[in-house]
Amino acid sequence: MKTVAVIDIGKTNAKVALVDLARFEEIAVRKTPNIVVEAGLYPHFDVEHLWRFILGSLAELHREHPVDAISVATHGATAVLLDQAGELALPVLDYEFAGPDALAEEYGRVRPAFSETGSARLPMGLNVGAQLFWQQRAFPEQFAKAATILTYAQYWSYRLTGVATNELTSLGCHTDLWNPLTATFSTLVEGQGWARLFAPVCKAGDVIGGLLPPLAAAAGLPAGLPVYCGIHDSNASLLPHLLTRRAPFSVVSTGTWVVMLAVGGDRVELDETRDTLINVNALGDPVPSARFMGGRAFSMLVGDNPPPASAAAEARVLAESCMLLPSVPGGSGPFPSATPRWTVDEEKLSPTERLAVVSFHLALMTATCLDLIGAGGEIVVEGPFAANSAYLRMLGAATGRPVLANSASSTGTSLGAACLVAGARIRTGAEVFSDEIPEGYAGYARKWQRLTAEHVAVSATLYR
Repeated sequence: MKTVAVIDIGKTNAKVALVDLARFEEIAVRKTPNIVVEAGLYPHFDVEHLWRFILGSLAELHREHPVDAISVATHGATAVLLDQAGELALPVLDYEFAGPDALAEEYGRVRPAFSETGSARLPMGLNVGAQLFWQQRAFPEQFAKAATILTYAQYWSYRLTGVATNELTSLGCHTDLWNPLTATFSTLVEGQGWARLFAPVCKAGDVIGGLLPPLAAAAGLPAGLPVYCGIHDSNASLLPHLLTRRAPFSVVSTGTWVVMLAVGGDRVELDETRDTLINVNALGDPVPSARFMGGRAFSMLVGDNPPPASAAAEARVLAESCMLLPSVPGGSGPFPSATPRWTVDEEKLSPTERLAVVSFHLALMTATCLDLIGAGGEIVVEGPFAANSAYLRMLGAATGRPVLANSASSTGTSLGAACLVAGARIRTGAEVFSDEIPEGYAGYARKWQRLTAEHVAVSATLYR
């Protein structure tokens, strides 16, 4: 095989990327927004928009470079319920919808302990178990028609092949549905009567079937083109390093969510109240992890068209200790209950100074999360933040460990999903970030950590 098409669906945007397996790099990309429809039973993903985009992109890209296989990576916290005919029994819930919170107390009485699943209790629909629990009670007639439950990446594999599966990395992503130590479904699944609904569990790298002939004909692709089971996006970012890098190391996968995964680090007791959890990697092994909505915070605070970085602005921010204390947005991450606070009048900051403050803040949030999961060794940054030099410098200063930036792809997800294809010449593309860290960064980090501890203590008192 020479070229794999990767369907890569993130929370904010979706893309189809062609990856050259010999050069192990993206050679063509198509992108579209991931639209949430507010009408109907509840906010839900516009899967038909995505489906049209996927088929159109596959057709266009195949005309440019012949496609030899298809792989899939998607965000987590999403499940799909199909009826007997293979159609949606209920819309695909947007996990940021707060509807499941209405049954939080009732769900809390039936969900497994953190010690069983490594899955912290999260708000909204961030636990797939909470989604299913709420859907079953809020829409009993529609839920009763469900014949199959699929994890999200595997829904797209199903639409391509007609073969229904589930997969380890998606089941092991704060769902409450999986026991990572026994590699079996959790007690919640049997207790709620859902076990019969879950399609068989496969590995991410399994070829589950061939592209359906009508789809192949419509897109001008070969019938029977192999389609891989698919993988959770943060685990896709981890996979190339897992296959090539010596432990200990950690991967920081950046996008809407910033997800930290520690391989071979110190054994620590995870704190479920601070958005730490156990993920399951593509090899089936438990991985201590932490997360916060860093990409969403950057968009809220800086916007989608940030100004160019400025060394002079960074120097002023350091000299005047201009800081943003956690947490934006609230409700998740290592400081879920803390309200954000600027140590200066944010309106007086120039755009470049604001960029520097926010970049430093995100780096220090990342460093906090890495400490919580016992990370050690090199830190590999994937995704958009890999191009943010202020973020990389502050992360290096705060951790005192080597920071590597993956500049080979706008996200590590597509390349990671391409690793599932046999014959890929895997390389990480991560290079040591060699910019010298000027004096003052480490002191800024220590002060931010001290002020954050004080700020969090005050917030806890206010909301007690």
